[in-house]
Amino acid sequence: MRALLFDTFGTLVDWRSSLINAFTEFGRLRRWERPWADLVDEWRALYQPMVERVRSGDLPWTDLDNLHRLALVELLPRFRLTDLASEEIDELTLYWHRLSAWPDTVPGLSRLKHKFILSPLSNGNFSLLVAVAKFAGLPFDAILGSDFFKHYKPDPETYLGACAIFKMPPGEMVMVAAHNYDLEAARELGLVTAFVARPHEYGPRQKKDLRPEGPWDFVAKDMIELAELMGC
Repeated sequence: MRALLFDTFGTLVDWRSSLINAFTEFGRLRRWERPWADLVDEWRALYQPMVERVRSGDLPWTDLDNLHRLALVELLPRFRLTDLASEEIDELTLYWHRLSAWPDTVPGLSRLKHKFILSPLSNGNFSLLVAVAKFAGLPFDAILGSDFFKHYKPDPETYLGACAIFKMPPGEMVMVAAHNYDLEAARELGLVTAFVARPHEYGPRQKKDLRPEGPWDFVAKDMIELAELMGC
């Protein structure tokens, strides 16, 4: 094993709390009261349907920043936010660029970096992932965006594209994720797999990805434990 590829949203950063905090501050400054947590949850719930529209060909290639904006515009009427200017919608969309890491993420990645090459393999586009890494202090060696491949996970082109860029066979690459579907797709292509539990990613009512659901090569409670399991 020479390189670790990381799912990012949910696995490395706490998108839900970060977005709720950002919207709460947005509302406070304008003296608007809205169910901001509900908005965030519904926004995230549109993520997979939007990605599937691209994967199915219903939409032409569209990067995640623009999919996030399309989904947000769809939600605005339900939350009485129809008077926002286009520039304000752009700024709300950029909340995804400013997400805080889980407390164990940076210490764990810093240990892993001594032994392995680290890169995200996320459905985020390059500019989005650069911004997230900068904001959260993620110590990557490289950054791969979905716009490199014009495909979204779990399309094989994403995982195999990463192997091609690093010029490594799949067996030398480790896919690290808190989502079982991601690891299943990687495993089918020959990548090593590591599950890191994030049971609070979707808040107190989370029902999926609470535990490993496949024969993953590594299973850890957090990134620090993963570093220990991998000899770092």
